[in-house]
Amino acid sequence: MCSMPGPSCPPLHGNQLSVHPGLRSLSAAAPAGGAKLTHPGKAILAGGIAGGIEICITFPTEYVKTQLQLDEKANPPRYRGIADCVKQTVDGHGVKGLYRGLSSLLYGSIPKAAVRFGMFEFLSNHMRDADGKLDNKRSLLCGLGAGVAEAVVVVCPMETVKVKFIHDQCSPNPKYQGFFHGVREIIRQQGIKGTYQGLTATVLKQGSNQAIRFFVMTSMRNWYRGDNPNKPMNPLVTGAFGAIAGAASVFGNTPLDVVKTRMQGLEAHKYKSTLDCAYKILKYEGPKAFYKGTVPRLGRVCLDVAIVFIIYDEVVKILNKVWKTD
Repeated sequence: MCSMPGPSCPPLHGNQLSVHPGLRSLSAAAPAGGAKLTHPGKAILAGGIAGGIEICITFPTEYVKTQLQLDEKANPPRYRGIADCVKQTVDGHGVKGLYRGLSSLLYGSIPKAAVRFGMFEFLSNHMRDADGKLDNKRSLLCGLGAGVAEAVVVVCPMETVKVKFIHDQCSPNPKYQGFFHGVREIIRQQGIKGTYQGLTATVLKQGSNQAIRFFVMTSMRNWYRGDNPNKPMNPLVTGAFGAIAGAASVFGNTPLDVVKTRMQGLEAHKYKSTLDCAYKILKYEGPKAFYKGTVPRLGRVCLDVAIVFIIYDEVVKILNKVWKTD
């Protein structure tokens, strides 16, 4: 494939792409007139950095959400709401109690975001039109693929360990002394499969999560940029769009998140399957139980998605200056 016009290859005109049939450049710079593409390698690095920073900021809301989802109605409720959950945690374990399980999520958040954005850019770079533009429907498919990939590779084992850590803190005699000790004990007692509890629910949750988020984000970006796919986006605009995308995913798949959390908790043995878990929640706790933890999750996810997209975009801008992939 010719990279520069010359005697052996015809010059480029307008939006004409010098691309071999069936292949598309993954470079950060798009052909003349087309949208700039992000190299998957840059997406992996930028995504990892964004994921690590985000989780350090938002983890307390994730902790509260998980506690409320694990607080089954069938037993005497432990918490009367978000404020009571925070108060009991701080009274019993100090402020650091709100960060119990952070290590497991931090170790996983970096590769999770890296896989998510890397896979999304890889898929989207192959699904864009001749001008490098990704339409809304294709962004939905790319988001779905990114969500499934992160669920299988990172999220399921990470979330299983996190939920067990948080659930363990509620026990009279906590048995996990730290991240590595906890992982070692889980694997010793249950094998590798012990870190893959709730895989089906996790794949459904993450797949739908990212499908919704990237669909909404891409739709709003396309609307904002109009006919100029390379129109710069202010970080505040990116953050606002990210928050909206996060809210849409929360209302769209919180029931799956509740089922996933139950399937990964210390009481997961009570459920025969993902479907059985959903059935028992509906039978014994009612439809409202599927939306437990919605408010803290809404706050966390909106902040999460906004922060991640802002940091991701800004890191990519820096990488485009220092890492040439043309």
